[in-house]
Amino acid sequence: MSMSPSSNEKSPVEERPRHAPHHSSHMDAETRAIANADAKLSNPLRGIPHDRLMMDVEIFAQERGLTHLLPELKKGALVAQDSTCHDRLDMFSDEDKRILTEEVTHRWRQTPMLYYMVVMSSLAAAVQGMDEAVINGAQIIYPKQFGIGSGSKRDSWLIGLVNSAPYLCCATISCWMTHPLNHYLGRKKTIFITCMISFLTCIWSGLTNTWWHLFIARFFLGFGIGPKSATVPVYTAECSPAPIRGALVMMWQMWTAFGIALGDLIDLTFYFIPDTPGVTGLNWRLMLGSAGIPGLIVCMQVLFAPESPRWLISKGRYEDAFNELCRLRFSRVQAARDLYYIHVLLEAENEMKKGRNRVIEMFTIPRNRNAALASWVVMFGQQFCGVNVIAYYSSTIFLDSGFSQVAALASSLGFGALNWIFALPAVFTIDTYGRRNLLLFTFPCMAICLLITGFSFWSTSETGRVAGVSIGIYLFAIFYSPGEGPVPFTYSAEAFPLYIRDLGMSFATATTWFWNFILSITWPSLVLAFKPQGAFGWYAAWCCILWVLILLFVRETKGKTLEELDQIFAVPLGAHAAYGLRQIPYGIKKFVLFQNPVPEQLYEFETESEVSSTAGDEKARREVKDDPERANV
Repeated sequence: MSMSPSSNEKSPVEERPRHAPHHSSHMDAETRAIANADAKLSNPLRGIPHDRLMMDVEIFAQERGLTHLLPELKKGALVAQDSTCHDRLDMFSDEDKRILTEEVTHRWRQTPMLYYMVVMSSLAAAVQGMDEAVINGAQIIYPKQFGIGSGSKRDSWLIGLVNSAPYLCCATISCWMTHPLNHYLGRKKTIFITCMISFLTCIWSGLTNTWWHLFIARFFLGFGIGPKSATVPVYTAECSPAPIRGALVMMWQMWTAFGIALGDLIDLTFYFIPDTPGVTGLNWRLMLGSAGIPGLIVCMQVLFAPESPRWLISKGRYEDAFNELCRLRFSRVQAARDLYYIHVLLEAENEMKKGRNRVIEMFTIPRNRNAALASWVVMFGQQFCGVNVIAYYSSTIFLDSGFSQVAALASSLGFGALNWIFALPAVFTIDTYGRRNLLLFTFPCMAICLLITGFSFWSTSETGRVAGVSIGIYLFAIFYSPGEGPVPFTYSAEAFPLYIRDLGMSFATATTWFWNFILSITWPSLVLAFKPQGAFGWYAAWCCILWVLILLFVRETKGKTLEELDQIFAVPLGAHAAYGLRQIPYGIKKFVLFQNPVPEQLYEFETESEVSSTAGDEKARREVKDDPERANV
């Protein structure tokens, strides 16, 4: 990610002690091939001589009908190859040099159109959060109207089914529609369609009169949630300049949390709306229906937003892509740089994909399989840490602890607000402390918070019970938001090699929505069977199990280059698990006994030149093997 610190900045656990065991840096042939592919994809222009680069640009301009942009394209290609060359070459004007320098020194100084796109993407994330949250308040009202509020086992399952309907759709159908929608319609139209679906299905949900009708409406809401959750971050990344790309993509999680808080506020506001003649349950209908309004606003915004330049280039629409880049950048040289770089990157990606079964390789090649396992752990953990139990059912939880309905809704708003407020610093903490370290610190804390919440239900004092539940839930939000909140999507976007990254993210997204569905549908029955004490204890136990899984199988990705990530994930699973177990006594000595033990380094990184050199040696050995006569030369 662009916000990661330099790879030269190592955390304390990465310093090598004397005589400490470490894993060999030598990679197997499959991983080395992936490393070489990633090295090429990290900058396909690296190492191309100046004259050949200029010739390639001229050919590109002629083939794409862009000869009128040739001067800008030549400058742009040079900057794409070496971002500092404008300081050394006279062909760049003083204005070019100023803009290209300020792109790094004043990275948040961007065009109004870029910030328009950021506002639109943030509102789309808020739509996502509101779609998920408004059912939280409505469910304390509509079940009795629909005859499923008796508290029986059947009614508990039906309430869970209605609440989880969108996530069932996401896991089984809508998430898998993301690629075809984006491929044929583009990012803008996909965002428009999904936000329009959100608007229409929210209104539809407010007009239902039976539980099964509400289930159908909310199931179709999943067609608005699933593809949007995968498309908007990609659209943001493809429109953003590299220096701020990582920060803008991470804002998806932050503004989704804001949408959850806004949904809780809407629940509290509309609770006081009385019924009118001929309309029963007007308050919960307005709760569900109002969540669609921001989606309609995004639909109007997207009409004036730029299309993704990368998508336009993939369709051969180079002139349109350049015009859109000119709207997003200050100068034509910046636009030409990004146009040419996206073009050569797409060419390199398409070349890498030829003759490969990427789905099979994601699980058969150890480097890819290790990344898939780590991504699955953090995505599964985002659900089974129990956060969405609180996000979707906090009003019911507070109600069961002794709150009135109004107080329960107000307390839910407190959870939503804390979830958003403590998501704000995550942009900085995730690259300061590292993904793995944040998870290892916050999961035990979340387990303790869930136990406090559950055990508070044993209190015979209503005041003590209410206080304990509130403290447990609020502290849980504080620990979740900077850790397991932003880490899973950021981690999954980094872990996979570039040539299968889109498939890896689809796998990760489907994972989180599937377990979201499982959690949502089972919670009411879990509480009925185990009582709140057992239900919260269940997810506290999962937090402990997930801590072990993270310790053993999740590798640190903070501040690592693509080449270093390939070597990190090439370490055998057993070797990394053993390293994780050895970190337990190290952690006890350092953080409990306050000693100063020498940390162990697991990885020894090869440099890019070593990777390329070794790859060349292996190629030569293969040639000798194929032609033994060469051995005698």
